[in-house]
Amino acid sequence: MFGLALLLASIALAAPAAGGDAESQGAKSFARGVWLTNVDSDVLFDRQQLEEATAALSEHGFNTLYPVVWNRGYTLHPSPVAQRWTGSSQMLHPGLADRDPLKEIVNHGRQHGMRVIPWFEYGLMMPADSRLVRENPEWLTRRANGSATWKSGGENTVVWLNPLHPEVQTMLIELLTELAGTYDVDGIQLDDHFGYHYQFGYDSYTLGLYRREHPGQHPPPAPNLDPLQNCVHDDADWQRWTDWRADGISRFIEKLVAALRAVRPDLIISVSPNPQTFSKNCYLLDWSTWHRRHLIDELVLQVYRDDMASFAGELLAADVLSARQSIPVVVGILSGLRDRHVPSSLLRQQILMARDTGFSGVSFFFYESLWNLADETPRQRQELFMDTLQ
Repeated sequence: MFGLALLLASIALAAPAAGGDAESQGAKSFARGVWLTNVDSDVLFDRQQLEEATAALSEHGFNTLYPVVWNRGYTLHPSPVAQRWTGSSQMLHPGLADRDPLKEIVNHGRQHGMRVIPWFEYGLMMPADSRLVRENPEWLTRRANGSATWKSGGENTVVWLNPLHPEVQTMLIELLTELAGTYDVDGIQLDDHFGYHYQFGYDSYTLGLYRREHPGQHPPPAPNLDPLQNCVHDDADWQRWTDWRADGISRFIEKLVAALRAVRPDLIISVSPNPQTFSKNCYLLDWSTWHRRHLIDELVLQVYRDDMASFAGELLAADVLSARQSIPVVVGILSGLRDRHVPSSLLRQQILMARDTGFSGVSFFFYESLWNLADETPRQRQELFMDTLQ
């Protein structure tokens, strides 16, 4: 307990200083967000349920919605750009027929004074059997053995689009700028899947770029790294190869953000990655560099931890403290999954730690586990959020 108190004090001391007026304004603007998914949840597939959910969230202290708009190679909103690139203007689902859930969410959000920041969830990740993948195999990044597939979430077989490929870049830029120009949203959020696994990047397109920049050189073979140790590897050649691939993704993000800001200069560019060391080493997503290059307006850091010492330790990371000096940093908290319930006692501790140490807000993954997928009653969970978020 003493060690945790010491960590808490360290976070508070490291927080950016603010005057009285700033502190008052900060209390008003504290982000209280939630991700709305199309997996393990029907909220986006039912007009009335969506309206009731938005009202309930507002009533219980929430002020920010992160609704998914891109999942498994499809948009959840009608999109002529998606029609042109994927052959489908919208995910096929009976609950989306003749509906635009994003437009509904924007309207509900405005009614309740909530920010709406669509979440481009799957990023570069695609199902291996999707039409987009079948028709464009040259768009995929690959392992050294030529394999493009990866097992994700048990039995799900996925692939990653190559973020260095010009057609992939064009498609994603067009999808996102279309959304920014069509909907009255407050921002757009890029997900942790805007990177790809460290064992990939050995496709012919990426290797061709690398060899043009490094004549006579070949990238090192991929080692087997431990994600529980943040995929850390002390080999200098491997680190250079990691840096080069991560920088290629960062250059694409520069192009994407420039295109979005050209359409909507006021648009919030939000990013919801994993902690930096894991994010860069394991998935080549170097959000700390994105921050230094002024590409991020809001950082929503996924701190999905089930013990408070580990949770507090991530809040003290140097890259987090650096980001807090210039942009809002929101703490992403796991409120539960379908098969993994999180007790209210832990959520209370994490919410209060984020508040007491001066972070800019909290956001919960995901909507259904706020008060539906939990061991406590919905009323007990709602009282938790009323107590801690108001």
